[in-house]
Amino acid sequence: MATGKDRQKQLAREHYERQMQRRIEREQRNKRTAIIGSSIGVVVVVGGIVAAVALFNGEPGTEAAASPTPAASDSAQPSTSPSQVAAAAPFDPKTGKCGYVADKNGNVKDVGMPPAKASVKPATKTLTFATNQGDIQVELNNAAAPCTVNSLEFLAKKNYYDGSKCHRLGNEKFPMLQCGDPTAKADGKSQTDGMGGPGYVMAEENLKGAAYKRGVMAMAKTSAPGSTGSQFFLVYGDIGLTPDYTPVGTITKGLDILDKVNKAGVITPGPDGTGAPKETLQLKDVTISGKS
Repeated sequence: MATGKDRQKQLAREHYERQMQRRIEREQRNKRTAIIGSSIGVVVVVGGIVAAVALFNGEPGTEAAASPTPAASDSAQPSTSPSQVAAAAPFDPKTGKCGYVADKNGNVKDVGMPPAKASVKPATKTLTFATNQGDIQVELNNAAAPCTVNSLEFLAKKNYYDGSKCHRLGNEKFPMLQCGDPTAKADGKSQTDGMGGPGYVMAEENLKGAAYKRGVMAMAKTSAPGSTGSQFFLVYGDIGLTPDYTPVGTITKGLDILDKVNKAGVITPGPDGTGAPKETLQLKDVTISGKS
């Protein structure tokens, strides 16, 4: 027969087991929410810090989502929503062709596929975002990221970005603004922001020595290689991301606009502190100049 002392030991052991079980469940739950994301129950990324993007493809995040910080927190990266498609081939300098791959996952705004043929000349091109807050200009590194620039130019000519809103603003540890999802509402309520894409993905480029400092424009993606789509992020601080996101250009005009958007903050911060910006930044028109 169990004594009172035995009963106390049993109760203490059961209490300890319940505590451990709750701890395990809590840690598992934290791990799930710590991965950046932009779709229902799925996450996406854009970098070393992970901030839930998208950057993403949701593509960042395109979760813009999709994830950069010096002390990676597994929940803050520019990213997009993940998908499984055939591997995208990198630029082939011999043929001058890019390996774009169809990807109809997520919220697709289908305007077709870019031409496979791309040129590394001229070495740079100028991208202009005409926004409701003024113009933002970027010097694109066409020599180092020809397939990415070719894609951006194709989408710009198709008016793909026109009317879209930048949907994800970071914070002081993750200073970036993610844009490029033409389906994003950026209202602080939508659960599908960061899931939009062009219906194709491509290989990442220009990654050697890539650094995401103030003034860099880089492409959002999921955690999978070859998942770059249409979403991108504009960096207004320094982000300690791993070199996984295509740095496609340098902002030469409009950093003050990003600072203004950042100062206003986010509507409803997510677990990683990012969210839809209070100060709306809408892309009214996108043009790219510079001929071979």
